[in-house]
Amino acid sequence: MNDDQDLDPNAVASALLASFGVLVRRARQVPVEGGLTMPERSALARLDRGGPATSSAMAREAQITAQAMGATLTALRNRGLVERRPDPDDGRRVVLTVTDAGRQALKDKRNARAELLARALTSGAFTPAEVQQLAAVAPLLERLAQHI
Repeated sequence: MNDDQDLDPNAVASALLASFGVLVRRARQVPVEGGLTMPERSALARLDRGGPATSSAMAREAQITAQAMGATLTALRNRGLVERRPDPDDGRRVVLTVTDAGRQALKDKRNARAELLARALTSGAFTPAEVQQLAAVAPLLERLAQHI
């Protein structure tokens, strides 16, 4: 960015979005042994963050068909990453919850991504001062995310 754009919120926002887009796409591509597909990871993360939910509620939230969500959840259940339980509010319904193995699978994926970033930061492509700048900006990015 040139000096004229430094304080232009639209230019800063565009530059951040472009940079985040590349970073997120690359980080999502990190292979993990026994790894999760993108739909599996999304469903598992949603259950981990939001707690027990029905398959239909998850499909609505993800804006996909009930059949697609059902297939994803079946694959997760077959691997022991989610389990079905009676809905405490309505015993006729079933909710899905994350198992300890599911939480570990999410943790493994996060750790693999963190290791990828750490390797990039220590590869010689960044000076110690640049790594320090990135460390300083991390809390600002978190605050930015909270205000969206």
